[in-house]
Amino acid sequence: MPHYDLVIIGTGSGNSILDRRFAGWKTAIVEKGVFGGTCLNVGCIPTKMFVHPADIAASVGAGARLGVDAELRGVRWRDIRDRIFGRIDPIAAGGRQYRVEHEDNRDVTVYEGEGRFTGHKELTITFADGRPAETVTAGRFVIAAGSRPAIPEIPGLSDVDYHTSDTVMRIDDLPERAVILGGGFIAAEFAHVLASFGVAVTMVARSGALLRAEDADVSARFTELAAKRYDVRLNTTVSKVRRSGGGVAVELSDPAGEDTVEAGLLLVATGRRPNSDLLDVAATGLSTTADGYVKVDEYQRTEVDGIYALGDVSSPFQLKHVANHEQRVVQHNLLHPDAPVAADHRFVPHAVFTSPQIASVGLTEEQAAERGLRYVTSIQDYAGIAYGWAMEDTTSFAKLVADPATGQLLGAHIIGPQAATVIQPLIQAMSFGLDAASMARGQYWIHPAMPELVENALLGLELDPAQT
Repeated sequence: MPHYDLVIIGTGSGNSILDRRFAGWKTAIVEKGVFGGTCLNVGCIPTKMFVHPADIAASVGAGARLGVDAELRGVRWRDIRDRIFGRIDPIAAGGRQYRVEHEDNRDVTVYEGEGRFTGHKELTITFADGRPAETVTAGRFVIAAGSRPAIPEIPGLSDVDYHTSDTVMRIDDLPERAVILGGGFIAAEFAHVLASFGVAVTMVARSGALLRAEDADVSARFTELAAKRYDVRLNTTVSKVRRSGGGVAVELSDPAGEDTVEAGLLLVATGRRPNSDLLDVAATGLSTTADGYVKVDEYQRTEVDGIYALGDVSSPFQLKHVANHEQRVVQHNLLHPDAPVAADHRFVPHAVFTSPQIASVGLTEEQAAERGLRYVTSIQDYAGIAYGWAMEDTTSFAKLVADPATGQLLGAHIIGPQAATVIQPLIQAMSFGLDAASMARGQYWIHPAMPELVENALLGLELDPAQT
């Protein structure tokens, strides 16, 4: 039974742990799928590579109100798909080749199989090609095994062909109609992509709003705009799914009654779940939260000495930039266990690359109220800045939540063009403790650029007199 100094499970962010400082460590990497993890292969990167041409396609029809009469002649789906994966697949293959063949990795053994804990710090790896399973032990483990699509229990679902975000981007042809189950990030992004490429989209959400984890004002605005573009079914459950002549029939139930929607494609986009159960982490003494996340402390350490966890398997944020940060923390703490550093999860931003784009950091107004905090808010419409005039944007806005006594930002939320970029100075201000008044008047803001949205939102905060 081989014994290693370190075993890393998963080749997403976990693959970045090893560098020259680990030379001389006897190390193993275990990967059950494709090298590179969710972000590279089925997540952030390919989805945004689809979103960009979707934005271009959608902008053609929007030009008329600005005096630009343009026409979309067509969308070459297979060309778009093949361009994207023609770039991504070689990167994944190159990552594998580097670990398996490069001389820098002579102390690294790569196991391409599925690992499962079978004892204390003992991992058994099974192989799809039928080779005998192998069991390894190690003094240290890093669990970076990611997540997978969460599949709800719906009668008939297992009997029909359906897609998740892991598979839908590689389909050969676009359907005339698609039904998307879910109202979160993944559903919103794929609804934009498919609709921009000419697919009629039905979104089915159990709740009364889309993107309901966002600030209520942002969620309400997005729901309003989405309902003008898609067939949005709120407060709706799926009673049954069955095959039909056109592909799949989805039987729906809402307060008004029953309905059936038929489509050529069914996309299940109801979230992702951590892969802790596939690893049977309890066998090595680890516990999980009710949602299945491996429990870690601020140093990314689990309750078992020498075992760390990072990324989607332990982080409910489920964001690549969070996983990368946690990877750097784990890397340091493996090398310097007597001087560990803590992960910083104070101000974790996120973005939804749908249309309109959405970005957020910190507390929503609802969360600030639930915590009993004293706060003020400011809303600045895109329509109130010169660049917003240029775009004739009448629906987008930025919303800030701040402590009136200190001027410190508690949260920032933007719905509108370039939201994920425009929010960055607000993330920086929160991370480094810059108060709203100093931020607004302590620097130049290029006129008439998009960041004036942030400047005016800051100036709109009604702070206590000492802060103005």
